[in-house]
Amino acid sequence: MGHDSRAPSCKKATVSNSAGIVIVGGGLAATRTAEQLRRAEFAGPITIVSDEDHLPYDRPPLSKDVLRGETDDVLLKPAEFYSEHHITLRLGSAATALDTAAQTVTLADGDVVPYDELVIATGLTPKRIRSLPDLEGVRVLRTLDESLALRRHAGSVKRAVIIGAGFIGCEVAASLRKLGAEVTIVEPQPAPLASVLGQQIGELVARLHRAEGVDVRCGVGVASVTGSGHVEKVQLSDGTELDADVVVVGIGSRPSTDWLEGSGVEIDNGVVCDVHGRTSAPNVWAVGDVASWQDATGHQVRVEHWSNVAEQARVIVPAMLGGDPPDVVVVPYFWSDQYDVKIQCLGEPEADDVVHVVEDDGRKFLAYYERDGVVVGVVGGGMPGKVMKARSKIANAAPIADVLPAS
Repeated sequence: MGHDSRAPSCKKATVSNSAGIVIVGGGLAATRTAEQLRRAEFAGPITIVSDEDHLPYDRPPLSKDVLRGETDDVLLKPAEFYSEHHITLRLGSAATALDTAAQTVTLADGDVVPYDELVIATGLTPKRIRSLPDLEGVRVLRTLDESLALRRHAGSVKRAVIIGAGFIGCEVAASLRKLGAEVTIVEPQPAPLASVLGQQIGELVARLHRAEGVDVRCGVGVASVTGSGHVEKVQLSDGTELDADVVVVGIGSRPSTDWLEGSGVEIDNGVVCDVHGRTSAPNVWAVGDVASWQDATGHQVRVEHWSNVAEQARVIVPAMLGGDPPDVVVVPYFWSDQYDVKIQCLGEPEADDVVHVVEDDGRKFLAYYERDGVVVGVVGGGMPGKVMKARSKIANAAPIADVLPAS
């Protein structure tokens, strides 16, 4: 079944009085940053602080392979990696406060951890619908424990309602459908992923789910969720009532910055950083989904893509250690596995771009996104080779005519 992701012995690790580099967050951004620090031959103390009991793990499989019971092995690195590289893990105790003057982080267990340099890598927190009652069977999916809990329940689920047709919602819908549940997706927007990829591509994604037997309901919201102890009914804003054994809320996430309140670190849709990940506070940096970095044009951009983290770690570490950060041209990339189709996105498409669907066989598709006459992104379903071939065109802001088929 893979590695045991829990590490009780690591949880008891102590922090010496000497300061070092403290990384707050227990996911990909934290691990990649620690890894880059050791590659850069930083020999001082490194401490990773996480609110979870698990060793740092990969999140994308949680809504897919883990939920379907196909794997439990999602560790980014085995326990030996941290001991061999002298990386201290403080697991199961969240950071609750930051004192930038004293250069300390206070943990939920009361410990105060000093730092020379601090890296904020706390990622995202799922948004919740505050009006929903506290019923068994109403779930979100962000952590490994939440995925495992939903998996234990999934075997007996006959009817599932997914609130929100973003990537997580669509992936959970596909996984539960594969496990045999009757699945309904409820999305207020006109199509799945419409706010990210636009309605035209969203409708192709809806088509994929409907072909698999999913009831996709767009342009409608949830009015209420009811049940006696356990969820039983979901009433939609159009008056429709749906039976449900489980309701999964997938309405997006927000940067995990609550613990920074009063610290003086500037927050605006994430932790505000310069082009190298430096925040408004001395000796404090941020990386990953929680971080809003300045791009080459001077705009603040927060990118929630798995591949972006490694590039940021390559920049932030030399900057933190006083070296010259590399000039990295990042073409954002992310993917989403739904049924047998890998939906890939390269570049920075926006919902209001001009979309050119150049291939569509009824299930698989390829589309280019145009803005101001240049290609800014490509999205493909089941066409990995053709998507990745567009990387250089996007990086060089090529004219759209350079990627469209000859007429």
